[in-house]
Amino acid sequence: MMDLYSIGEMVIDMIPGSEPASYLRRAGGAPANVAIAVVKNGLKASLTCKVGNDDFGRFLMDTLKENQVKQNVPELTDQAITTIAFVTLQEDGERTFTFARKPGADMLLSPDEVKESDIADSVIIHAGSCSLSASPVAEATIKALKTGHDLGKLVSFDVNYRNLMWNDDQQACADAVKAILPYVDILKISEEEVEMLGGQEHIQDLMKENQIAMVVETLGSEGACAYLGEEVIHVAGRKVKAVDATGAGDAFWGAFLSSLRIQGVEKSTDLNAKIVRNAMEYGNISGCICVQSKGAIDSLPTRETIEAYIRENK
Repeated sequence: MMDLYSIGEMVIDMIPGSEPASYLRRAGGAPANVAIAVVKNGLKASLTCKVGNDDFGRFLMDTLKENQVKQNVPELTDQAITTIAFVTLQEDGERTFTFARKPGADMLLSPDEVKESDIADSVIIHAGSCSLSASPVAEATIKALKTGHDLGKLVSFDVNYRNLMWNDDQQACADAVKAILPYVDILKISEEEVEMLGGQEHIQDLMKENQIAMVVETLGSEGACAYLGEEVIHVAGRKVKAVDATGAGDAFWGAFLSSLRIQGVEKSTDLNAKIVRNAMEYGNISGCICVQSKGAIDSLPTRETIEAYIRENK
């Protein structure tokens, strides 16, 4: 039994260096990083993806193997495309991105490569919205989400709007996300993406209709806010010294899902305010640890630490 089944594109963060750029020591792409974060918390995870047969693709597969993440589609391909984000840190701590494309990783995943048996063998199903923006990977993502929903699994989705992926068309992104909401139990989203999807009142109505717990994640400042039915749960942010937040969102979400699983949550009807608050607080702590460590997934706390935290806060 897998605790987490993750599916999605490989979007790779890079920071400019003396070479023309230097890789961060991270897997690349929210689905991969969330899977690794879950594994580092003592759970089991699998990742369905397709990666390019280049230096980064081989690095990614080695990183997944090192972290004991099961790869459901392990073969490398010469036809895929890698998206690279060059990250520039400003003096005020803000980040700017310059995107480039090169031969590399994942946008060729097909629906046939999403196996119902893998989803049936998992508890939580996770995907990100960039993987909705290109066919056939969009069909594969939708299949995974719907199959997980139909099988009664807990379905997690990360709204991750990137102009490059959607050709600056926010409406297309919003429409694609709205179409999969009936299959989703837990939605990760930013304040800007809330507005893109129609504002907080509209989102809260969707949450009530579909029994979704929505988490608005703003690490390091306002904290996180979840809408669980009619209840609003807020967790304050923690001030951090570092300005490089690369990987913090993935650390937050990986720790959030790990905390849910460690508390025994398997479907949306198992969720309650206490469990969601525990998961949010621990995700927030983990995300801030990741920020302080400049994106180091290795900085995530262990399962034992999470279990002790939950025991102390019951």
